[in-house]
Amino acid sequence: MKRHPFEPARLIAGLAALTVGVGYGLDALDLWQAPGLWLFLALPVGLALSGIAAAWTSSHRHRTPPTDPPPVTPS
Repeated sequence: MKRHPFEPARLIAGLAALTVGVGYGLDALDLWQAPGLWLFLALPVGLALSGIAAAWTSSHRHRTPPTDPPPVTPS
C-alpha cells in the first residue's frame, strides 16, 4: 500500500466538521444546550485554520528538499 503524506489541513477541517456535527447532534438529543452562534461560526473558523495550515504546509514542503533519494529500479 502506498503511504500518503500527512496533511494537517485535512485533519483540522475534519475535526472542525466533527465538532459541529457532534454539537448539533447533542443539541438535537437535548443532552447539551448548544449556543447557536458558536456552532454556526465553528465551521468557518475551522476552515480558515485549515487553509492557513495548508498554505504553511505547502510552503514548507516546497522549501525543503526531499530527504529520501528516489528508489533505484533494476533494469
